[in-house]
Amino acid sequence: MPSHAERRFLPYSPDKMFALVADIERYPEFLPWCAGARIRQRQGQIVVADLRVRFGMLRETFTSRVTLEEPERIDAAYLHGPFRHMATHWRFVPAADGTMVGFSIECEFRSAVLRGVAGRFFREAAKRMAGAFEGRAHALYGGGRLSAQAGVRSWSGLLSD
Repeated sequence: MPSHAERRFLPYSPDKMFALVADIERYPEFLPWCAGARIRQRQGQIVVADLRVRFGMLRETFTSRVTLEEPERIDAAYLHGPFRHMATHWRFVPAADGTMVGFSIECEFRSAVLRGVAGRFFREAAKRMAGAFEGRAHALYGGGRLSAQAGVRSWSGLLSD
């Protein structure tokens, strides 16, 4: 099953980074391939949400149960749609002058054809998604782009719980 994990230091508080990732309804504004987002239900720390994805001719909608543990973590567990399995995890660890943000994703499509296509592009797509959240943070909170050296250094680690 394809999986990907990254860590990155960002110069924003854990509260701000948590708020950005938890704002699911805004994903179509900045997240590649996200054509729509809808909250079905909110109950305490649990959100059930639909995301509509568009990638070339592929158009799919999937539903996830998102657990919000402010401001430390966000976990999304797949409920139904085109996958056999999908999970994403975000961690927000306070660091000097910012937050160490950890992101991981794993997924497997039901369709053998989609598994083959996704296998070729999964790692690059995951990196683009993580980068889109960083770009959104800079757009919302200021501070410009991190240096190229810092970006290479910081996204290279693996996420640990």
